[in-house]
Formats: sequence, C-alpha cells, structure tokens
Amino acid sequence: MTVDEVQKEEFELRKRSSLGQVLMKAARLLNEQAIDRVRARTEQDLRPAHTAVFPHIDLEGTRLTVLAARMGMSKQAVGQLVGELEAMEVVERVPDPSDGRAKLVRFCQRDGKLVLFEGLAVLIEFEAELAEQLGRERIDALHAQLTALLDVLEAPQSLTKK
Repeated sequence: MTVDEVQKEEFELRKRSSLGQVLMKAARLLNEQAIDRVRARTEQDLRPAHTAVFPHIDLEGTRLTVLAARMGMSKQAVGQLVGELEAMEVVERVPDPSDGRAKLVRFCQRDGKLVLFEGLAVLIEFEAELAEQLGRERIDALHAQLTALLDVLEAPQSLTKK
C-alpha cells in the first residue's frame, strides 16, 4: 500500500468514527433519497437547499427574518430560496395578521401542503424500510437517542464553551 492509500484509509476510518460525520452523512443521504421520491410524486423540482427551509416554516407561517435566524443564513439567501419555492407554488408570502407591514412565509394550500405531507409520508416509509432492515427495536432506540441528542443541542447553553 502506498503512503497516499494508507492516508486515505486512515482518513476514511477517522470520518467513520466521528459521530458528527456519520450523522451528517446519514442525514444527507436520507435527504437526497427523500427528495428523489417526493420529486417523483409531486413533479416539483426540489433541491436539498429548498427542503432545508421546510422544517423552519411554522404551519401558520413564519417571517423571513425568523427563517433566516433559524437556518443561520442571511435574509437575502433565504429570500432567494423562498422566491424559488414561491415560483413553484410551494410557499407563499401573506400579510402577517399581527403586523400589516410584515409578511409571513407559509405553505400554499394545494402544492405546498402536498409537498409537505408527501415529504412526511416518505420519511415514515423510510422509517418502516429501515425497521425491516435493522429491526424495529434498533430504530426505536436510535430515535430515542437522537431525540435526547437534539434536546441537548437545542438547549440554550448547548455545547458552547463556558
């Protein structure tokens, strides 16, 4: 084995031993496969950047500035994604009832909610398929552990240095 091959093997082993790397890769692969299925069912040309917006939109609607903060992106970048989703008629901007000057981004009644619910249906299907391959007990344990991890990461103090 050459030095480059040894280094590559060591690099891949280190990546695989990192919980963060494994979580990010699993999330990316799950997202890509889910998007492919949703595209086939809805005929929407969704991209991963589009679906990254979805979890941050409240069903009643969310201000663009709040979306940007939740996503850790600039208002302009999120605005571009929202604009693309508007053109696909997945989301719409409507007046905020609490402040007439502001707009809420929400899922459109027809196509937006179709995409949203198809996406959720696909995730449920994936879970069932994974349970067939890995066993329901393992999937339930994984869900419990990831939920606990999410609770820690969403806590105000999280893992930031003190």
